[in-house]
Amino acid sequence: MKLSDFDYYLPEELIAQYPPEQRAGGRLLDVTTLMQLPDANDNPAAGTALPGSFDASAGQSPASPQTVTACTSPQAAPTAADRLLADLPELIAPGSLLVFNDTRVIHARLAGRKESGGRIEVMVERIDGEHEVLAMVRASHPPKAGSRLYFGPEDATEGVTVVSAREPGSMMLRIRFDAPAAGVLERLGELPLPPYIQHQPDQADEARYQTVFAREPGAVAAPTAGLHFDEALLAALRARGIESAHLTLHVGAGTFLPVRTEDLSQHHMHSERYTLSPKTAQAIARAKAEGRPVVAIGTTALRALEASGGVAGSGETDLFITPGYRFRVVDRLFTNFHLPKSTLLILVSAFAGRETIRRAYAHAIAQRYRFFSYGDAMLLDRAPVEGDA
Repeated sequence: MKLSDFDYYLPEELIAQYPPEQRAGGRLLDVTTLMQLPDANDNPAAGTALPGSFDASAGQSPASPQTVTACTSPQAAPTAADRLLADLPELIAPGSLLVFNDTRVIHARLAGRKESGGRIEVMVERIDGEHEVLAMVRASHPPKAGSRLYFGPEDATEGVTVVSAREPGSMMLRIRFDAPAAGVLERLGELPLPPYIQHQPDQADEARYQTVFAREPGAVAAPTAGLHFDEALLAALRARGIESAHLTLHVGAGTFLPVRTEDLSQHHMHSERYTLSPKTAQAIARAKAEGRPVVAIGTTALRALEASGGVAGSGETDLFITPGYRFRVVDRLFTNFHLPKSTLLILVSAFAGRETIRRAYAHAIAQRYRFFSYGDAMLLDRAPVEGDA
């Protein structure tokens, strides 16, 4: 399987730079309904030829900018699949179990200086103990083990020592803070917005790049599917008899790293920490025993559920889900739209089927949905695989 099978062209103006005014104020693509509608690619009269394909074996290649522009301007007429996020409760069966990721984004980006005065930027990947972190460091010359780095104003400097210039098997540096690391990051660090968001984080981002149920600090990127949920939407789900549970997966900076190998079997997935509580494991077991759907709210919740098998405990996962993977826990997935050639796009293709995702993304581009972290969402059903009952 090739990386180029999971490419597509996205007009830059469809990358959401800011969240909608209201958390649940965005749009929702009901992909199950979409797949029941005529394929615009087979109906030229519809005026929305599909912009390319993820599947090179289908004899198509990703669309050119000219192709996509032609089919997205003006916006295509809405269909029965084009919903609002406020409609989500009516698209979820009563009794379903929604599983949310309750990780909280830390102030993981630090600007500082070396002993020589040279400027550095530190991106913390994870806090590892009270005083130590693993981090990527951007500098003209990488700091050596034993060197000192400084952050904050001259009259209130916080110092750190580089413990190791590179952790075994990674590009990360281990850094020891003089003071407890979590406190220094909270005071002096910056919210690590994704690289495709082109403004400096402000007070609005401090609130909106966290979920309303975030309570376990440790992520360096938000579990973005959860950003859509406000208290009113959560209450509407409860009123419909839909259950909810929480787990924690601390999203790492690796979520932004591109896949660099054309042969997907050669890709090494970044590792992330997760915890599944006994309470959540029991809720999953009950839902499965009673034939009720388990709905992952976001790809991070899905990875933790599949890595754990729904069994309580804590651990690390470097699970790389590709087409052909047999899902053990998750039946439905609520997720945002993902970057081309990303592990997350590959994951959703494995979950719903490559043709389903191809059509969903083509439709979303034609309808001018907003993409990525602050963008719109879609609801997916797990595709059956050979051998399913």
